[in-house]
Amino acid sequence: MIRYAFVLAALVAFQASAQTSSPFDKSSGRAFPNRPMRLVTGYPPGGAADFVARIAADELSKELGVPVIVDNRPGAGGNIGAETVAKAPADGYTLLNTSDKAVNIALYKNPGYAEKDFSGVIRIARGIVVILVNRDSPFKSLKDVVGYARANPEKLLNASAGYGSSPHLASVLFESVAGVKFTSVQYKGGAPATQSLMGGETQINFATSATVMGFVRAGRVRALAVSTRHASPSVPGVPGAEEAGLPGYDFNVSFGLYVPAATPRATVHRLHAAAFKGLSKPEAREKLALQGMDVALSSSPELFDKEVKAEAPYWENLVRKSGAKVE
Repeated sequence: MIRYAFVLAALVAFQASAQTSSPFDKSSGRAFPNRPMRLVTGYPPGGAADFVARIAADELSKELGVPVIVDNRPGAGGNIGAETVAKAPADGYTLLNTSDKAVNIALYKNPGYAEKDFSGVIRIARGIVVILVNRDSPFKSLKDVVGYARANPEKLLNASAGYGSSPHLASVLFESVAGVKFTSVQYKGGAPATQSLMGGETQINFATSATVMGFVRAGRVRALAVSTRHASPSVPGVPGAEEAGLPGYDFNVSFGLYVPAATPRATVHRLHAAAFKGLSKPEAREKLALQGMDVALSSSPELFDKEVKAEAPYWENLVRKSGAKVE
């Protein structure tokens, strides 16, 4: 009996260990992962979400030993991509890279998913939004834009990355703080929005740093300020909102990885460990820094979920104040 009890206890201990540190793919009985994975992002190539997704996919592939393919599913402010992952098998092979989902849940009457449909894996990075005008624009400073916009409500065309996107919310907060009103033209992502500014179709653009740093460095657009109160070392030579003459304006954006809610915890922790290790490498940090983003890795999936829940009221309130609503 003693020997039987010992064996039983050892078996229970082994099963507990497997559940927390050695996930298995039930379809094959082999250790997870053992086949290609998919990292979905709800925006087109060329924008910040796509940029972050590709760095994350590359590092996950190196750490996990399987291909991790970026799957761009643009449309409905990122909802198409998020819904795709919410309805995917909860086996760890389909991940979502996105900014805070609370935004679209508050903005859309029926986004196709709810917060409870996801489990957080890790926050990857935080970035800022850059306020831009065409390089030939008569506006030389943020004060020029504010002065003109106050005197000419809705005359300035704002190139927006789509309802619920970080640039859209950054512009909404800007309007509220500055006491101005733009006419926002919605595009299907940050890259086409910035292209419209460079082409002269629009006059102002709020863009994530990862989308536009190359254009800023090349002098193809004029950066008037960043969305944080003070200047950021990742966007050298560009003032913060307070230095540029708009105190009280402060906005940043973050990106993170999620999986369907029913994904086994052992699998979630395996993904977190791989992402944390890969994205902690100096080369990964440098790639993000070159695009004006700072690595901000969550120490655990549980902490990430806790942070997302704590930040949700801020985003919901911002959407409510904007008056924006999408059916």
